[in-house]
Amino acid sequence: MHPLLGLVHRHPWLANVVAYGTLFSAADAAQQKLAKPSQDPRRHNGLDLNQTAKVALVGFTFHANFNYAWFRSLERLFPGAKVTMVIAKVTCDQVIAAPVTIGAFYTGLSLLDGESNIFGKLQEKFWPTYKAGVLCWTLFQAVNFALVPPLLRTAYVGACSFLWTAFLCYLRQTDAHDTTSQLFQAVPGLAGLFPPRAGENQVKMPSEK
Repeated sequence: MHPLLGLVHRHPWLANVVAYGTLFSAADAAQQKLAKPSQDPRRHNGLDLNQTAKVALVGFTFHANFNYAWFRSLERLFPGAKVTMVIAKVTCDQVIAAPVTIGAFYTGLSLLDGESNIFGKLQEKFWPTYKAGVLCWTLFQAVNFALVPPLLRTAYVGACSFLWTAFLCYLRQTDAHDTTSQLFQAVPGLAGLFPPRAGENQVKMPSEK
């Protein structure tokens, strides 16, 4: 047996939580490096390490542990990889777990940032974030529940979460409604799910003479 798989078998909780939390934290750092450079003196080599530490704290303490327990529970409730079981697990994941993890992300970071209204960003950004998450995570989790062994599911979700968390960190710093609208307007069949704000045009046209 490969040493890494042996570690997972011997210490499944530790291995999955460390893998998930590390990828969760790295996603924030990657997002910062890809974002527009900032002259903020708090940044070190383009990174706000304090911000990344906060994301890491939320990821390690809540998201990694929640997902580890959640996937084990789903597997006990809906065992196997039959189509009906996969549909049941994906549906439960999006209806129950998705709102919880999105809420924990926004409120957790708002709390660590010392914001007076820790639910402000959640109230502002939840719905566009949730809709985008349903589209992404339905695919991710269908693969997860159908193909990934239960022992490795938290680590797999951590890898998917690298991309999703980078997107979340970006949404937290931008207008989530506008960002998701612009992103999905170009995808056939999805424009209606992410309409532009009232009074905005989907495509900016040059002024007519």
